[in-house]
Amino acid sequence: MTVAHNPVIRGFAPDPSLVRAGDWYYVATSSFEWFPTIPIHRSRDLARWEYAGHARGAVAGDSLAGVPDSGGIWAPSMSWDGERFWLVYAIVRSIGTPYFDLDTYVTTTTDVNGTWTAPRRVSSHGFDPALFHDNGRLWLLNMQSDHRPGGRRFDGIVLTELDRDTLRPVGDTHLLLQHERLIEGPKLLKRDGWYYLVLAEGGTGVEHGVRVARGRALTGPYALDSRPLLTSRDDPSLPLQKAGHAELVRTPDGDWFLSHLTARPLHTPYGPRCTLGRETAIQAVTWDADGWPRLRQGGWHPAVEVDIPTCTDVRPLPPAAGPCRQTPVRPAPPCTYIQYEGLRPTHREHARRVDDGSVTTGPGADPLSWPWNTLRGYAEPSWADTTARPGWIRLRGRQGPESRWDQSLLAQRITEHRAEAEVTVEAGPRTFTQAAGLVLRYNTESYLTLDLTWAEPAGEPQRGQQWRGAGRTVLSLQERDEEGLRQVAVVDVDAGTPVTLGVTVEGADARFWYVRDAVRTPVGPPLDFSRLSDDYGSRLRFTGALAGIHAHDLVDATFTADFTDFRLTCTAG
Repeated sequence: MTVAHNPVIRGFAPDPSLVRAGDWYYVATSSFEWFPTIPIHRSRDLARWEYAGHARGAVAGDSLAGVPDSGGIWAPSMSWDGERFWLVYAIVRSIGTPYFDLDTYVTTTTDVNGTWTAPRRVSSHGFDPALFHDNGRLWLLNMQSDHRPGGRRFDGIVLTELDRDTLRPVGDTHLLLQHERLIEGPKLLKRDGWYYLVLAEGGTGVEHGVRVARGRALTGPYALDSRPLLTSRDDPSLPLQKAGHAELVRTPDGDWFLSHLTARPLHTPYGPRCTLGRETAIQAVTWDADGWPRLRQGGWHPAVEVDIPTCTDVRPLPPAAGPCRQTPVRPAPPCTYIQYEGLRPTHREHARRVDDGSVTTGPGADPLSWPWNTLRGYAEPSWADTTARPGWIRLRGRQGPESRWDQSLLAQRITEHRAEAEVTVEAGPRTFTQAAGLVLRYNTESYLTLDLTWAEPAGEPQRGQQWRGAGRTVLSLQERDEEGLRQVAVVDVDAGTPVTLGVTVEGADARFWYVRDAVRTPVGPPLDFSRLSDDYGSRLRFTGALAGIHAHDLVDATFTADFTDFRLTCTAG
């Protein structure tokens, strides 16, 4: 027996699509505006997961330039036809308008860490598409949206047959189900002569849930189950909230399990806030006497610990092959997880979780690969140079931290409520338009930065004096929220020498510091880290908080900064 500790994929891993192919289980998750696109994890036992690759080339030109925060790739759905993996996903380019302005694409591969076919556009009724393979035929599921005044943005589930070769529609589109409650994220399976629709219900916040419908014919009619399969909306005290967006899978021994998204909220004076974003969890499922799926533990609340029988034909996990793969965690959550330690391109190392919860490094991975992420563009960019200075990454500054186009930023997901990040940076800013440093980021309206930059001589106002060549090298601590950007503190540092920057996150508090005379020295007061969450502000938010490095040069895009010894440590409990 193996015990899965939820979430099994921790920190910003929403909308999991679960599939079994042979001895392996695979989960694809949403990436939104972040690259690499559509991260994929794999497991032998549903409890221990490793990064397995991503859908390379999922976006034309490897660019999502201009997409809004929490736009981009929504809710990919992965399937396996016995020979190939299929991915279908929507690229959403508008949020907060009657129109989603999206395109739906399909890509396939025989190896999730290999070459994916060039994406082909298919019928784009709405987001959260899925594919269903049935007796050699291919069907596209979707939700539909009515953008007209008085229309419903979530107006039911539709089904269209696709030609397997051309991916063009075959015949009419069928309306399978409409419901007074919001439904989306449809997945189909067939069992004992029934077709089952597994649906996300109620939205993506604390009201989220999973509802199942079934019918004898693929094209309907479908009848809804009288109760939810999964939700936490009726009990705000549960440690796993926002449970929803699910998919069922059968093991080789005939057991059933459910993947779903969930979130671990911080309880703040402003209400629950989920700084880690939505994550991936697993639940055990049985079928009742009437043929409906039910959680094995009873009720509909998600369990934190789930017993998973050891499958009789599943072998032990082998070492991860190829670059940028993480080995599985032990069954219990590690007490400390160093996501990535060192920016050492000469070593070509990457972090790996091992059985005792510690971290080792090994050769073979590009240090700009997973778990590094970047915004709206390919994760091995021209503005990041790992060869100019051995042991360092050199970032060339481009646009500022609120740009939706050309940022120079590398970041990693924060996976626990206790975390610490630090890095050493060396740069010579000559104007306030140049800066480089450490960033905690949610989106363009929620971030915290401690940057090495330029300021006027003490006592002089902000009136362009940088053009006279005089000034100071300083550390500038800034916070951004929906009310605007504020400078919190300024500290003078020596020009032209490396400085180590850090931040310690304890729940809702983020305390920035730098190293002076071998001592950690605080910069400014504690800042509100909970604003870097799904639940802060008035706009839709779907991602999670990340920690990383960035640089900007708003005038010439020639300023460079060198970084080394980045370390992100996430501690459970």
